[in-house]
Amino acid sequence: MRSILLFIFFSLPAILLAQDKYTISGTITSAKTGETLIGASVRIKSSSTGTTSNEYGFYSLSLQKGSYTIEFSAIGLGLKSQQVELNRNLTINISLEEETRELETVVVKTTGRRSITNPQMGMERLTMAETKNIPMLFGERDVLKTIQLLPGIKSAGEGSSGFYVRGGAADQNLIMLDEATVYNASHLLGFFSTFNSDAIKDVTVYKGGMPAQYGGRLSSVLDIRMNEGNNQDYDVSGGIGLISTKLNVEGPIQKGKSSFLASGRRTYVDMFLKLSKDSAINKNQLYFYDLNTKLNYQLGKKDRLYLSGYFGRDKLGVGETFALQWGNGTGTVRWNHIFSSKLFSNTSFIYSNYDYKITIRSGSNDFDIFSQIRDVNLKQEFQWYAGSRNTLRFGANAIYHTIRPGEITATSTSYINTSNRQRRYSMENAIYASNTFKASDKVNLTYGARLTGFSVLGKGDYFALDTAGNVIDTFSYKSGEIVKTYLNLEPRVALSYVFNPSVSIKASYVRNVQNLHLVSNSTTGSPTDKWVASTNIIKPEVSDQVSLGWYKNLSQNKYELTVEAYYKTMQNQVDYRTGANVFINSDAIESQLLFGKGRAYGIEWLLRKQTGKLSGWFSYTLSKTERKIDGINNNNWYNARQDRTHDVAIVGSYQLNKKWNFSANWIYYTGDAVTFPAGKYRVDNQVIFYYTERNGYRMPSYHRLDLGATLQLKKRKKYTSELAFSLYNAYGRENAYTIAFRESKDDPQKTEAVRTALFKYIPSVSYNFKF
Repeated sequence: MRSILLFIFFSLPAILLAQDKYTISGTITSAKTGETLIGASVRIKSSSTGTTSNEYGFYSLSLQKGSYTIEFSAIGLGLKSQQVELNRNLTINISLEEETRELETVVVKTTGRRSITNPQMGMERLTMAETKNIPMLFGERDVLKTIQLLPGIKSAGEGSSGFYVRGGAADQNLIMLDEATVYNASHLLGFFSTFNSDAIKDVTVYKGGMPAQYGGRLSSVLDIRMNEGNNQDYDVSGGIGLISTKLNVEGPIQKGKSSFLASGRRTYVDMFLKLSKDSAINKNQLYFYDLNTKLNYQLGKKDRLYLSGYFGRDKLGVGETFALQWGNGTGTVRWNHIFSSKLFSNTSFIYSNYDYKITIRSGSNDFDIFSQIRDVNLKQEFQWYAGSRNTLRFGANAIYHTIRPGEITATSTSYINTSNRQRRYSMENAIYASNTFKASDKVNLTYGARLTGFSVLGKGDYFALDTAGNVIDTFSYKSGEIVKTYLNLEPRVALSYVFNPSVSIKASYVRNVQNLHLVSNSTTGSPTDKWVASTNIIKPEVSDQVSLGWYKNLSQNKYELTVEAYYKTMQNQVDYRTGANVFINSDAIESQLLFGKGRAYGIEWLLRKQTGKLSGWFSYTLSKTERKIDGINNNNWYNARQDRTHDVAIVGSYQLNKKWNFSANWIYYTGDAVTFPAGKYRVDNQVIFYYTERNGYRMPSYHRLDLGATLQLKKRKKYTSELAFSLYNAYGRENAYTIAFRESKDDPQKTEAVRTALFKYIPSVSYNFKF
């Protein structure tokens, strides 16, 4: 608290000196739907002075007394100008109309001028229009698959919605839906993500120096905002694909003041299974469903209330003997209040839950395994538009974590036995503040800090271990008793220097702290991987990252070129002892773990064409990611599993005419680092493989071409429809999903490597409509 107060105290002189006399403020919305617009541009004509709307469409701009022409604009919406005579504070609420001409392309970001001057590094903002013309698996638009085509963001592998950012592991990404944490963002074991594109308005990903309001993860933040619902008219949209169907309904509750949204989706692979005459197949289950809902109410000129929720579930079953189900549930209540033309407040109460259940039926003995992580979060934030040169953002939040590592119920014909692994409780508190300061026409600066306190709480037993991982002492704590508290200060700073309107350089430094950790010793990831909190032994992970970037707009902003380099160090990284099994000794899971440090460094290129019939981008990442942990690889540096030297993506979209759009993307990356056996020996006539160097081998390189086409069918004022075609893996590359080793049947002295591929060619077609 002292650090944050000192930060605000030293910021005040600059803020107060920069204050101007009068302020223009208001909310920017879409005239057609009434949706508030995120990142809409507010500019003084023929000037570099301006601002953008926040996550709720609110803007504030302070100017000297005088006459101005203010221009309001947003992606896909027409420019609106307004002449003002500024001699007092003004409230100007603006509704932007859709452009009357056909758009030739979808611009990925706002104007190049903003990307050049904004000190924020490593940030990408997407709308759902950007995912529309990208070929996808099974024809399902997917925001997670789209961001993996950007530099520095790497797919966790075929059939996985997980991703790696700048050398971090998949659990080091904070994924939020309307501010609620989503702990498992995958459906159908990773083939789909949990995010229904019809319910999503805006996606922002931070892979570098994320702002101070975000915390809890080392590598990145994926901030997803749901649509609010049309408060002007009723809309129904949806799609029918080969294996899934979705429906979206929205409309006004009270026209112009309140609205609702309900969006649902379900796959029906299980229905195809039931058509089989084979009882071993038709009794299997494989499907998911999810539901997004949102309500918003304009309580008055200065108050708005939002209620949003998500619920999704996956079910996988093999006959009557095995069943696995998992899913997320989130709920968010938010209250926006405008205290004045310069002070905006958001209060949020947030609930998040992830759980899975495994059921095993073996006749005389049945087992049920249940695990859960649940958060209750209260957050208060203020945005103070102190003047034309300063915007201060500060707030606090408190999260209560409950982790149920596993509750096992065994049932037989004669008894029922329940074994509950210890629940873990913790409280994560944070206060933060940051200021965006326009020092001059050439220099822009964002600086801030986040102070986190993580308290490990009872009830339960905690342990002391020797160097071999054996429990040597046990400490018991009562309910609510503090076991240990970790305090960490996370300073953050970013700077941009503008050489001219088309060229700038940027630099940033950020420290992040993570107190929740995902442990798994599988190579592909699983819904049953275990989340564990920091304990008296497991310390918070800490990363320090410095970045440097060069930004250039070409041919009057038709092209955008960015180059960013980074170097990141990581403390208290978690890996597994050789032969570890995280499902045994679960109350002392630390006995299966080792801790050390990591480093990641690389350079990223992105060249994007933003206008014309042909649009798209080329991205390339050259990087290295390593770990060094005592007890692994003879205490030497070794490749992290997510280490990939090269990662390339080429994305293109061509608008042939008003009816046809063609698209393609090609992906290449170096194979993952893996641990393969270095030899074998035989014990009791059983072959045992032995391993030496951790992650010292590579999977084969991965590459794939996807093709897509969209045919616009009917397009009328009240009804539109289209057919979307895609061909996943167009040239049939059999990329390795796993490689297993076995003795040769012909010669037992030889060992065979057996490669398994998931997909070859996957064509798909879907019908989408809106009325």
